[in-house]
Amino acid sequence: MSEGSRTTTALLNNLHDADNDAAWREFDERYRPILVGFARRLGLSEADAVDVAQETMVQFIKEYREGKYDRERGRLRSWLLGIARFRVAGIYRKRAVSRVSRGESAIVDMPRDDEFEEAWDTERRMTILRSALEKLRTTTKIADKTVRAFEMVALQQRPTAEAAAELEMTENDVYLAKSRVASKLREIVASLEKVYDEDSV
Repeated sequence: MSEGSRTTTALLNNLHDADNDAAWREFDERYRPILVGFARRLGLSEADAVDVAQETMVQFIKEYREGKYDRERGRLRSWLLGIARFRVAGIYRKRAVSRVSRGESAIVDMPRDDEFEEAWDTERRMTILRSALEKLRTTTKIADKTVRAFEMVALQQRPTAEAAAELEMTENDVYLAKSRVASKLREIVASLEKVYDEDSV
């Protein structure tokens, strides 16, 4: 199976081989963007979010190689989320200590449990969407202007007339572009969802 197309189950099986660099690289490319976006959605700076992602990946790799990750006891999503939550909480605790050192209130609102879950699920969807758009651009013959029209109207919520003017298209062409890209994108997103298939592991 080609890199990037393995299901989570198949990918985890390949990770048992510590020397399988391709599998580890694929795992990193699949989950690091979700972890960075997850941390950013919880109010962390870009630098802190990158650190949370790095520390989460390193800890997961360590625990996986030590045989601590048991797929029978929980989903991969839950395992990664648990590590990342601990890292995010650590940064919030540091913020509280920093506030005290400045003579301010130590109260720092930690995200609620449902906020952690929502941030992960939202960022997972966005990561899949970004990957789908990239795949659409590189593996289909759809013109870049057509994809751009879709992004402006469907993702950026810009008025059709505004997108048409900027892209030098008619409004009808923008509507057609949106419809064409949306249809193809649904197919790609569905295939990527199967690749992640987190619920089954």
